[in-house]
Amino acid sequence: MKNNRRLFLKKLGVTTGAAAIAPSVFASDSGQKEYLLRKCELEADQPIRLALIGVGIMGTEDTNTALRHANVSLVAVCDLYDGRLTSAKQKWGDHLFLTKDHHEILKRKDVDAVIIGTPDSWHKQISIDALNAGKHVYCEKPMVHSVEEGAEVIDAWRNSEKIMMVGSQGLSSLGNEKAKELLEAGAIGDIVYAEGFWARMSPEGAWQYNVPEDGNEQTVDWKRYISNTSNRDWDPLRFFRWRNYLDYGTGMSGDLFVHLFSSLHFITNSHGPTKVSSMGGLRYWKDQREVPDVLLGMFDYPENEAHPGFNLSLRCNFVDGTSGTTYLRIVGTKGSMDVKWEEVVLKLNSNAESDDPFMKEQAKLRASSGEESRAKILPPRETSYTAERTWKGAHYDHFGNWFKAIRTGGTVVEDPVFGFRAAAPALLCNDSYFEDRFIEWDPVKMKIV
Repeated sequence: MKNNRRLFLKKLGVTTGAAAIAPSVFASDSGQKEYLLRKCELEADQPIRLALIGVGIMGTEDTNTALRHANVSLVAVCDLYDGRLTSAKQKWGDHLFLTKDHHEILKRKDVDAVIIGTPDSWHKQISIDALNAGKHVYCEKPMVHSVEEGAEVIDAWRNSEKIMMVGSQGLSSLGNEKAKELLEAGAIGDIVYAEGFWARMSPEGAWQYNVPEDGNEQTVDWKRYISNTSNRDWDPLRFFRWRNYLDYGTGMSGDLFVHLFSSLHFITNSHGPTKVSSMGGLRYWKDQREVPDVLLGMFDYPENEAHPGFNLSLRCNFVDGTSGTTYLRIVGTKGSMDVKWEEVVLKLNSNAESDDPFMKEQAKLRASSGEESRAKILPPRETSYTAERTWKGAHYDHFGNWFKAIRTGGTVVEDPVFGFRAAAPALLCNDSYFEDRFIEWDPVKMKIV
């Protein structure tokens, strides 16, 4: 009997929430249990000198986050718009080397690694150029602009012996790590279904980015910008609001679905779906954009060694009154998990059996002795795991993972293979939408069937 109780207490840490990385616990008035998630700091002993290529919203956020880490400095910046180069010096110092040609960055011996925050259409080429030049790479998601580009980047990375990280920063969140642990422990049983939702309403969130008054052909290197795509006359919207156009961006799926794919694949150890379909439309933002502002995706994940077969639905909405709802829900045979970067809420089905061996043994003894059934103490049906306030965030930890790998020759959570497997079904959503058809994908060989 004592052995059973000890086994239960040991198992409690996984099945009802007290994980090794989350020792602090408190109970709410409703009986729901809540746990604090923690992350350890990493030591930094080797200087890392960065260059930023693309000083847009994410390039700036990435650089600010990277510079919060010890022994990391910024030495050079590349952008095609004069205004952003001037702004870079104001933000990060007069010492910076500035250029509109990324090749000038890659020639510099004082650059160890680059952050690529350009439009999606330039991710592949600059990543390959940087790897070939012997630089470590942090490339914003999606890793590539089309599925045809994936193999080239992977080959360049494998041949370079450098560290490349793809920037779906939520992958390094405490929420994703806890959800992965709970799923592997069987907390919700076998996965059968998952769904994700991402919504925005503000003009900037819906890609109505500011167009500066001085943004013109004299301050922007337009010819370089369009040199790897269709030749067009100068268009400030296509430069400053590039996400709205297929020549440069990858739509809602490439910008936002890819985050949800990254989290789901990390939590489930999945390579990806075998069938992709999507539909949607341009419902609100009548601004000449070429991509929908409402998008729905449906995906079929086959059974394999990592997980049972399950289905996934994703939704993205730029016409939303919730001011930015985001979540990933994973549903299993025993319950479900609502997963955010800083929180996981585990919900058990009302008919889910208790995993408490002590209680099971007591029930067997009563049944064998003919005793009348007695009321039981039930485990909480809802358990919440929340990141500690001192946690510096998924973005900070994602860069920490990259820097540690650079310093130790280790691996990263989102290398180009993982990054491509997350990007591919997102990019195929666009093909399904515009071609109005189902698309079959081989997630292991990473090829369209």
